[in-house]
Formats: sequence, C-alpha cells, structure tokens
Amino acid sequence: MLKSKDKKELFKDLMKSELTTEFTVPVKKQTVKIVSSWTRPGGGTIAHINLTNLLNDNGYDCTFYGPNDWHLDKCKSAKIDKCLLGPDDILISHFIQVPPEVKVKKHILYCHEKDVFPLSKIDLEQYDSIVFVSTSQKEWQAIDRSSEIIPPIVRKIKWDNPKNNIAGVIGSVDENKQTHLSIKRAIGNGYDKVLLFGQVNDTPYFVDHVKMWVDSGHAVLADHEDDPEAMYGRVSAVYHSSLSETYGLVEAECELAGIPFNGMSNGQPILDNEEILEKWKELLT
Repeated sequence: MLKSKDKKELFKDLMKSELTTEFTVPVKKQTVKIVSSWTRPGGGTIAHINLTNLLNDNGYDCTFYGPNDWHLDKCKSAKIDKCLLGPDDILISHFIQVPPEVKVKKHILYCHEKDVFPLSKIDLEQYDSIVFVSTSQKEWQAIDRSSEIIPPIVRKIKWDNPKNNIAGVIGSVDENKQTHLSIKRAIGNGYDKVLLFGQVNDTPYFVDHVKMWVDSGHAVLADHEDDPEAMYGRVSAVYHSSLSETYGLVEAECELAGIPFNGMSNGQPILDNEEILEKWKELLT
C-alpha cells in the first residue's frame, strides 16, 4: 500500500504530465485561387493544372477555377461560378478581366499570350504583380512596369521510340499552329503518316489547308490525348510550325524526353520544379 507521501508524489507526477502536454495549433494555409476564362485542353491549362498541384504539394491551399470541364479531374478545381473571392485570398488571374470591385489580398496576372491578350489595352493598376512565361513574350508585350518571368512546369515524360515511321503534330489545328506545313514537311521527310493531336479550333483553316491531307490518309485526326506518354509513345518524331509561341511547351517536353523535334526553336530555359516553386513563393509572400 502506498504511503500518503507516495500518493502525493504520484499525484504530482500525473498532474505534471497533464499540464505539460503539448498541443499543436494547426497553421492556416494561404489560400490561392487561379481563375482563367479558358480551361479546355492546351498549354496554358496544363500550366495552371501543374502550378495548382505544385502549390498544394508545398503548403498552399490552391484551387483552379474555369468555365470548361477538362481541368476538373486533374487538380483541386471547380467551375468558375463556384469561385468566391475575399480579402484573405491571393488571386492569380489568366485571360480574364476581373471586376474592379473585387478586393483580394494580392492580385497576380499570369499572362501566357501575345496578340490575343495585349496588355497595352488593359488597366494594369489592378495587379500587384505581372508574370510572363518567357523573355520574348515580355519583350513583345512591352509594358511600362516591372514584371516577372516564370516558365511553366515541363512534364518529364518517359518515351520509347516506337520506330513506326509515324510523326506527330501536337496542338490545336488552326492558322497560328500552321498544321498543314508540319504535315507537308513530315511527309516530305519520308514519314508514312502524321497524327494530329489537338482539337480543330479553326474550321475554315482546316477545310482549306488540312482536310486534303486527312482525306488522302497522310494525316489522321487523333484529337487531344490526356496521357502524354501514350501520345508521344505513338510517334517517332514531332513536327511544329507555329507562327507564334510564348514559351514552347511541346519543344521543351521533347527536349527532356529525347524525342526528335522538327521546328523552329524557341530556345527557352527549362527550370526544375524547385526553382519554379521558389519564384512563385516570392510573389505569394
């Protein structure tokens, strides 16, 4: 049987243990909301999906909002009508005009475009920061205020050459991409067939310049392919003839994977995820 003194010491020890129990107070994550008027397949949408996942993997609460459905199963996301903005949110907007009455903690313009979104025609005072994806794009926009250059994440794709003598053209079928020139060059270089991975966004252009190649069997409409390894795994080389690229994501993916790329080089730097994250952290602080 414990003596009275022993009981007091035991009680003291128990009380000490309870009093010194540590409680971890959860730290609220910074909320980041990426809002775009375009969430169909494309380089910009892929860039936003990758950025959303990168931020969520590194301590932020990031959601990507847009009007279309393609992005919804690829990251933390929602339709644009579900986006509610408040004074504690950091907003990253793309290809959209946000009403001036919307008040947020910080508003960052993430610009992927040139002539389809000329910043000279936009009131830039609403933005705390402006981000471009390349030096050439920044020079083209030529705005009279400071800005940052943060390239998009480039997916590291595993590629095994199928050695099937089939070439690929990746991107929307439209006048800017000059799809017909890529087809003509690939067939002229001896490839049997060209797979067109992308949606037809310009029907008159398709009818006038691309349909003849499809009808002859030299080109095949393969639509957009969500799985990049499945897409690149079907071709022995990639052809590209775009009139204007702000970064050149297809070229960069081919470079990392070792896929032969036939087209004019954009010569853009490829940063790893850690470098890209640090650049975004500086803006989000």
